[in-house]
Amino acid sequence: MFYDMHIHSALSPCAMDDMSCNNIVNMALLKGLELISVTDHNSMAQQRMMAETALKAGLRYICGAEVQTREEVHVLSYFTEIEKAEAFGSWIISVRQHFPNNPHFFGNQLLFNADDEVIGHEDDCLIFSLDASLEEVIDAIHRFSGKAVLAHIIDRKNGVMSQLGFIPKDLPFDGLEVTKPEQIDKALKLHAWIKDPIFFMNSDAHTLIDISEADHNIEETTWDKFWGYQ
Repeated sequence: MFYDMHIHSALSPCAMDDMSCNNIVNMALLKGLELISVTDHNSMAQQRMMAETALKAGLRYICGAEVQTREEVHVLSYFTEIEKAEAFGSWIISVRQHFPNNPHFFGNQLLFNADDEVIGHEDDCLIFSLDASLEEVIDAIHRFSGKAVLAHIIDRKNGVMSQLGFIPKDLPFDGLEVTKPEQIDKALKLHAWIKDPIFFMNSDAHTLIDISEADHNIEETTWDKFWGYQ
């Protein structure tokens, strides 16, 4: 399956306002993708409409969010069931800092309906860290039957290695995200204890044009392994 599992909608303040549900799905189809996940910052509020839009277009969809921990580490959370995703979203709200968003400074946080009409916005600014540690975030993801992938681990701000300098040995993550193939060897050389990890390469798109081409493929056997089906 050709995939991109790290895309931001206009709910994320750092994304462009045209990152609506239909625009994202249509661009993914134009680029030949078969599986996507929209992973907005610290919120699941757009997931139900994203899932409905993708499935209606025949595009495989996984619910997601990019969560920022107390250590300012970004963790991608993935869920196969919308109800579990929204339950995790409620947990996020319970540990989120409730500072009002300033759209003129941080950007808009827009919510869309099925016709890509803006129907609301998120009041809490979504770029701040949750009041939860890296371990607590991963535990909550697993508690709601999700999977945790450490985001852009090597070369970007808010990656685990940028923030902590290393990947903690006993951290129960399910996958690792890199931005370049050569980063896989680097990560493994620095963390010899990691055995047979699952790596993902995603776009982290904040604009429509940055959504991945059909460059990254995941085999069904690897996908099943990721979800613990084998």
